[in-house]
Amino acid sequence: MALTPLARLGALAVRRSGAVLLTALFLFLGLGVYAAGAQADLDLARWDAPGSESVEAARALREDFSTGNPNLALLVTARGGDIDDAATARAARALAAEVAALPHVTDTHTYWSGQSPALRSKDGSRGLILARLEGTATETRAQLAELSPRLTRTTPELVVQVGGQEEISRQVGEQARADFLTAEALVLPAVVLLLILVYRRTAAALITVGTGLLSVVATLAGLRLLAQITPVSTFAANIALVLGLGLGIDYSLFLITRYREERAAGHPQPQAVVRATGAAGRTVVFSGVTVAVSLSALLAFPFFFLSSFAYAGILVVLTAIGGAVLVLPAALARWGHRMERATPPAASGLWHRTALRALRRPVLSGAAVLGVLLLAGSPLLGLRFGLPDERTLPAGTSSRTTSEIVHREFAAEPTDTVQVVVPAPVDRSALTAYAAELARLPGVFGVEPPAYGKSGAALLAVVPTQRAMYGDVPAFVERIRTADGPPGVLVGGYPAETTDFRATLLDRLPLVVGLVLTATFVILFLLTGSLLLPAKATVLNLLSLSVMFGCLVYVFQDGHFASVLGFTPTGSIEPSIPVLMFCVVYGLSMDYEVFMLARIKEEYERTGDTERAVVAGIRRTAPLITAAAGILALSFAAYATGGVVFLKELGIGTALTVLVDATLIRLVLLPVTMRLAGRANWWAPGPLRRLHRRFGLSEEPRLAEAPDGVLQREYA
Repeated sequence: MALTPLARLGALAVRRSGAVLLTALFLFLGLGVYAAGAQADLDLARWDAPGSESVEAARALREDFSTGNPNLALLVTARGGDIDDAATARAARALAAEVAALPHVTDTHTYWSGQSPALRSKDGSRGLILARLEGTATETRAQLAELSPRLTRTTPELVVQVGGQEEISRQVGEQARADFLTAEALVLPAVVLLLILVYRRTAAALITVGTGLLSVVATLAGLRLLAQITPVSTFAANIALVLGLGLGIDYSLFLITRYREERAAGHPQPQAVVRATGAAGRTVVFSGVTVAVSLSALLAFPFFFLSSFAYAGILVVLTAIGGAVLVLPAALARWGHRMERATPPAASGLWHRTALRALRRPVLSGAAVLGVLLLAGSPLLGLRFGLPDERTLPAGTSSRTTSEIVHREFAAEPTDTVQVVVPAPVDRSALTAYAAELARLPGVFGVEPPAYGKSGAALLAVVPTQRAMYGDVPAFVERIRTADGPPGVLVGGYPAETTDFRATLLDRLPLVVGLVLTATFVILFLLTGSLLLPAKATVLNLLSLSVMFGCLVYVFQDGHFASVLGFTPTGSIEPSIPVLMFCVVYGLSMDYEVFMLARIKEEYERTGDTERAVVAGIRRTAPLITAAAGILALSFAAYATGGVVFLKELGIGTALTVLVDATLIRLVLLPVTMRLAGRANWWAPGPLRRLHRRFGLSEEPRLAEAPDGVLQREYA
């Protein structure tokens, strides 16, 4: 009988190993050159939600008023201590004229042009110049990269510092790129060392890392290619590095371990490669599908920032699987003898012994671990979502320092002005009454005199107090939106944009969670033919996720270990990063679930004894899963050394959850729940059993060596 597709692929890799490896080398070099320019083609994003009221307001501001959010702020300090001094005022007006003459600056607003109290510090020693740079986020921040050093200056009259939302975002992007390079420099040597310790063979470690790096460069090249037709976020490169390396290593570990087992069973090297590819390859494919499905759910959000992570996840899975089932078998065919252990590993180890002890007392062990997980996840009950600010950056960063001075010394926050567009026709008396009502709202410092657009529409600039911008911003925006005013009013500006972004994100969140849970449930059913096992896997994954969210709240929201980790807590969590982490971590948790359940199912189909199958499955997979989890956790944890709080959250939260999932969940709770359920683990109603027999993953026929040495299929 013919070999299965994956076994045929393994056989092809064995027969054409030289050609496969040479092609992989050329691809690695060629894609590496192309991927090196990926960052230049990737885009930056703003906090806006397509189709929202704030986006409509931004369009009206741009088309009717030729203006928009003031995204460049110059903090001007009078060296003589008085911004109203004649010489200081002349120098400030000259600076404002210089800014107004810059390319892409559509308008400026200064203290010296209108004597607005919102633009003057409380002690009169500082004033603000606000400007609008027109363009996309990528274009604007590229301009600021050149303008910021030029505008930062000290003269006999003035000290000038650059700030504003675009400058903060630009520096976040720069810091993230630096963190990317630092993480890469830290991770690679440490991963190689760990793999040498795991394999006890340098060749196996180097080939495994090479497979991961091939996935990384292929993913970055794919992202650059995608960026030619659709926006792709620069932050997708960060996830490409850590996931590409992590999954490439995970899948290689799994395949090489299976190859070693086949060799230890006495199979010749070529046959062992084909057998390992046929058996482990199908598990790798199912595992990859779970990760890709989880990250694909991010496409349900209308933000290219999150969609970019979905693109990266899909590309990572495709390239990691390709490397594991084609390139790695070719390497095993050539150098497999250098990856084998001289003596087989012991049949027991720390986690194997732990699992056996747990199986002897399943109720007690399960209850103890469940209690630990619930305690670790309990801070989740205090989760508060908030909006990002300058504290995303490390202390001492120039734009953060500028924002902190404005927050401390100014009564108002004019860089966060809420723009209220009143459509034409405008009744002047009604507009005056509406402006007066807005000025009386809690959190409003003042309302600027109305400006009128080309169509006759009016613009009211509502300047918030500092306290309002460091409090409940969505509630502040909602008060403005629900104020009694003319029909058709549009409320925009940075506070409204971030509010709409958060609202759209949270509105779509139930859909995304439902998609992830349903899709992974179906995948596990196709793997196991059971309804109970996918249901238990869902519950166990949610338990591990509760630990992740508990960590985010305890550390990043409430500020525990903030001084050690080098960040400033804000008392809330920006919601897009936890959503991203949910999709990433849920997929990785299912990754390990598939590894373990596939082996347990294989043993169960061979013996028909659930408990023996669980013990055998743990013995085979426990060292593999703990090693893979340790390496993946190290890859994510490298981002804890970075300066951007978002990346610290992603790194620490994901690393902790991967470790918890691979140990307490997979090696204690999963085995004890399977023992307690017994044969019920494999139950499904008749129609679903028939569906699984037709479309599900059934145990592979055993590969045997024919008398003529050619591999063929035969059923055990």
